[in-house]
Amino acid sequence: MCIAYLAISAHPRWPLFIAANRDEFHARPCLAAAPWPDRPDIISGIDTLAGGTWLGVTKQGRYALITNYRDLSTVIPDAPSRGALVSNYLAGAQAPQEYAGHVQAQGHAYNGFNLIVGDHRQAWYVGNRSGQDSPTQLAPGRYVLSNHLLDTPWPKSQRLRRALDTLSFDGLNQSLTPVFRALRDTTVAEDQALPATGLALERERLLSSPFIVSDTYGTRCSTVIALQAEGPSLLSETSYNAQGHQTERHDWPFPGPAL
Repeated sequence: MCIAYLAISAHPRWPLFIAANRDEFHARPCLAAAPWPDRPDIISGIDTLAGGTWLGVTKQGRYALITNYRDLSTVIPDAPSRGALVSNYLAGAQAPQEYAGHVQAQGHAYNGFNLIVGDHRQAWYVGNRSGQDSPTQLAPGRYVLSNHLLDTPWPKSQRLRRALDTLSFDGLNQSLTPVFRALRDTTVAEDQALPATGLALERERLLSSPFIVSDTYGTRCSTVIALQAEGPSLLSETSYNAQGHQTERHDWPFPGPAL
């Protein structure tokens, strides 16, 4: 996953809202978001190459997402899959703070990542390139996470924030079209605003839009998670091909936790 917008306890009706794009090589096999066959209370996509996932939610209100931290100078060969950090939390029973602390202690073994884990009570952020010694509890508010640290003002992050900060949450249970439209923003940043992460300029340009289209690497899916305080909650996902065209759409409503 390469960009995610989160609104945590920012609206009384919707205590959790996540809108995210997963960017990946088109050749990497995966399954679209669905209830797990052996754990139908967990809804997420599955990376069938390494077995983990990038974003998911449980019907009990646990959720997690991960993004890679992009820095070519710190790559660890044969490091364990970061997707397991998400799937292990979703399938486990540890409280978010406890799990985040465990990940913090083991984070040196992984390539760069940012992880957010939470439930309907609390949310925690941990990144193994953040320079912090302990996880950070996220206060009620709105956040954007891409391939640097939480709320780093990369152009793509700022664009998505501006688009979704004005979103009317009152219409979420009517239509998600405005959300998916915001996630499909293909605007490339100007060269002077591009981050320097060790990539060639052409590659930095390609990765600078919230929605990425190219033959080999791009936005594979857009996902929305919305937990409602009273009423059905939802995970909705749209998948895309290498040309950026929609290939499938899955909506998974569920009762959600009693908040």
